[in-house]
Amino acid sequence: MELDRQDNAAPAPVPPPRRRFLARGAASLAAAGGAVSGAASAADNLPPNVPQWMRAPGAGFLNPPYGQPSPFEKHVVRKLPEQPAAFPTATRTPLQSLFGTTTPNGLFFERHHAGVPAIDPDQHRLMVHGLVDRPLLLTMKDLLRFPAVSRSHFIECSGNSMAEFKAPGKGTVQDIHGLLSGAEWTGVRLADVLREAGLQPSASWILAEGADAAAMTRSIPLAKALDDALLAYGQNGEMLRPEQGYPLRLLLPGYEGNMNIKWLRRLKVGDAPFQTREETSKYTDLMPDGTARQFTFVMGVKSVITTPSARQVLDGHGFREIGGLAWSGHGRIARVEVSLDGGRRWQEAALDGPVQPRALTRFRFPWVWTGQEAILQSRAVDEAGNVQPTRAALIASDGQNSIYHYNAIQSWKVASNGEVSNVHV
Repeated sequence: MELDRQDNAAPAPVPPPRRRFLARGAASLAAAGGAVSGAASAADNLPPNVPQWMRAPGAGFLNPPYGQPSPFEKHVVRKLPEQPAAFPTATRTPLQSLFGTTTPNGLFFERHHAGVPAIDPDQHRLMVHGLVDRPLLLTMKDLLRFPAVSRSHFIECSGNSMAEFKAPGKGTVQDIHGLLSGAEWTGVRLADVLREAGLQPSASWILAEGADAAAMTRSIPLAKALDDALLAYGQNGEMLRPEQGYPLRLLLPGYEGNMNIKWLRRLKVGDAPFQTREETSKYTDLMPDGTARQFTFVMGVKSVITTPSARQVLDGHGFREIGGLAWSGHGRIARVEVSLDGGRRWQEAALDGPVQPRALTRFRFPWVWTGQEAILQSRAVDEAGNVQPTRAALIASDGQNSIYHYNAIQSWKVASNGEVSNVHV
């Protein structure tokens, strides 16, 4: 695939960044100097004045004992969709407000089917049975004795962005794409536990069951279980949060979120898929001809620009950085391309390293906005050669009856007044 390397130059020269920053600093000093002798105001905290927070000791240690974000960041929270269902079952990650590729535990998206169970880890057990030589009943202490590994991976709900099959959503990138998060997971290789149980020759599938009131169950191919699956108990350096499956969850890197069973209590080894509710009447893709495609486990290659994105407003002309996230259930991201004109021309973005398999990757692209209308898009390519499709191409192959696995290119329209909105092109 060839990239269009045409320059994106502004019609008028732009001052170097250092000169612009110095000019802004001088303006701030002038404003502050004019306010020193007047009534107390926010300007009193600007240089060269001594700000208010330097005039007295701050809060001490253990206040509170578990660290919290600054109160000035209280708007950065998970949220329900703007038009939630009668019984909402998911909250979304504020992708537009985060940095890097690790989602803080308190902002990791939630999806559950019967509420969050309150599980005493001392009473929790993992049962391994079925086509094994030595059935196991493991405590959490037993699992913590196995060799531990830590790896970074994303989890994405297969219904993420589902409304885009029909029409452009009116919300933010959080509302549209926020059923996606990334974390460093710590746990036990599922292969090690299965080796301890001893797999019988006919074993080819595993039924994973959660300890929630819905008893969530999914069939897992044995090949995936023996490859990179984890029994995770840690997330970003601490034990799992209750809404993320405390004290134990299954982690299947790159697979649709529903298969990463939380509150894991049972693994039954069998010789065929178990055809549970969640893989027959649910989590299948209804095709244009009326048939249903089953077992579409892997999340396709996808990317989204998080800044600027819908409902943001550009605060003036000049240089800014376009940034976003890319990911693929098939492996590493190979490259991301950015278009400023709705997909007519593409230029390659820079990727932040390290680029890890089945993990979020941050991309960046320099842009000088001149005040002209623009259509911003990103297009990801993974190491297997999969290219993120256009919306038209995805609908041509999958139709508009499905609600799962929407991974089409996202378009953000920047109006001449700086307002950003979601559009389909």
